[in-house]
Amino acid sequence: MAEEPEVTEARDPAPYDLVIRRAHVFDGHQARAGLHDVAVHGGQIAAVSAEPLRGSREVDAAEGWVMPGLIDTHLHFYDVRAVSDQESVQAFEDNELPGRLDLFLQHGITTIKSVGDPTGGILRTRAEIAAGALRGPRLLATGCGITGRDGHPAATIFGDNPWARARFTAEIDSVQQMRDVVHALADQKVDAIKLLSEGACACPGSPQYVWRNAAFPVAVELERLPRDLLRAGIETGHERGLRVTVHTTQQVAAREAIEAGADGLEHGVTVEPITDHSLIDLMLERDITYTPTLWIHDEIHPDTRGNVKKVADAGVNIALGSDTFSGRGLFGANTLEEAELMVAAGMTPVQSLIAGTSSAARQCVRPDLGTVAPGKRADLIVLTADPTQDISNLRELSMTILNGEIVVDTSSPQGGIHQ
Repeated sequence: MAEEPEVTEARDPAPYDLVIRRAHVFDGHQARAGLHDVAVHGGQIAAVSAEPLRGSREVDAAEGWVMPGLIDTHLHFYDVRAVSDQESVQAFEDNELPGRLDLFLQHGITTIKSVGDPTGGILRTRAEIAAGALRGPRLLATGCGITGRDGHPAATIFGDNPWARARFTAEIDSVQQMRDVVHALADQKVDAIKLLSEGACACPGSPQYVWRNAAFPVAVELERLPRDLLRAGIETGHERGLRVTVHTTQQVAAREAIEAGADGLEHGVTVEPITDHSLIDLMLERDITYTPTLWIHDEIHPDTRGNVKKVADAGVNIALGSDTFSGRGLFGANTLEEAELMVAAGMTPVQSLIAGTSSAARQCVRPDLGTVAPGKRADLIVLTADPTQDISNLRELSMTILNGEIVVDTSSPQGGIHQ
């Protein structure tokens, strides 16, 4: 008689680094039905399971919500008012920068994209965060914004600050200069390129295109970036494998940018209602990402909300970007307000959440971010209330997880963590 094979008791698999138990999940695209355990291992999401999972550390979400950490794709980090020489830059970096970075984590924002800070400083900050020398969200950066000679923001925001003007912006007036600047930024390993077609305010009743901002005393007449320079910047960025987005505010400028090959519109159309539906058709045809920045434009330009609803209803890709800058509101909190303003403009809470997660990740060309799924980067937030029904529940933050590590825990004194 054949000998029976020896039966050995199966051992439990090695536990995950972290398991968030009993959570509703918004995965970056939709809310999953039922409760799930989300497992993290080695900085990545390892499993999303309706069955219980074991971890070296376990967090009971208590039927709260897990979703990707928010991504703010449009902000300005350095204080444009305080920075006017190397000494003031050093003071900002030493005294202000660390706290402002931490504010994003405290509000559940795990990735930020700078779109117009001094190239050397912001790339140095990016490197220090990546190396663990600074605590902060994942930082992506375009370096300086590229504009025409005497364009926005060189002649507007920095009109009386020549030191900062030369570092926050690159002013060009020829195709070759444009190509040289884009190549120089690409050589420094920026994450994307930002071009500025025009300023931020076309004042009614003025025969010229005039930039005016209540925070600055002088109105400045501007011209749009010429089409040949716009096209050269976009083509060169694409040659270097970089996504190129363009700052616009008018329909005609938005069309010019798209026809020149832009990947996205920063602000989109703000100073007038979108009356040309073929422009929206062009956005869809060219797969454009529209970043409305309501936080900065909502009170100034009454047509902005209606334009956001038009493009959202049409199915245009929308990415969350607050246009946060120093001196107004609070870093991090401004991003949450942007998500709320999107809903106030007529988007659903789920559309707003998509804009701040999977769509934002797509705009940043970071497919590893913005989704709760195995293999994705474990940048997550845990909420105590449902953001898919009420977008303001983004403010009910229990935990922020970055690269698989709990970096913010507002729950119990023990943090809800079980060893």
